[in-house]
Amino acid sequence: MFISSAFAQTAPAAAAGGDMQSSLMGMLPLVLMFVVLWFVMIRPQMKKAKEHKAMVESLTKGDEVVTGGGMLGRVSKLGESFITLEIANGVEIQVQRVAVAQVLPKGTFK
Repeated sequence: MFISSAFAQTAPAAAAGGDMQSSLMGMLPLVLMFVVLWFVMIRPQMKKAKEHKAMVESLTKGDEVVTGGGMLGRVSKLGESFITLEIANGVEIQVQRVAVAQVLPKGTFK
């Protein structure tokens, strides 16, 4: 009776190295899921945001753009955070720079 209880108390201490290995193997799927998430979702989104920032910073007067809301216009004035778009003859609106979704080829907007 005394020997078996002493044996039972020492058994988990002897297997502590095995528990460490099994806990690392248990975390492996979580680490792999994060790596896949990084390459499938986070990295492409960061790349797209970097390209959009470069496009917004390179806007010049006369560029033809489409806003996120679908407005088509020609850049008439540039500010630090706002641009003025001419959407028709004599009709100008102000939008934020970050609202520009796409720069169109010259001659698209007539």
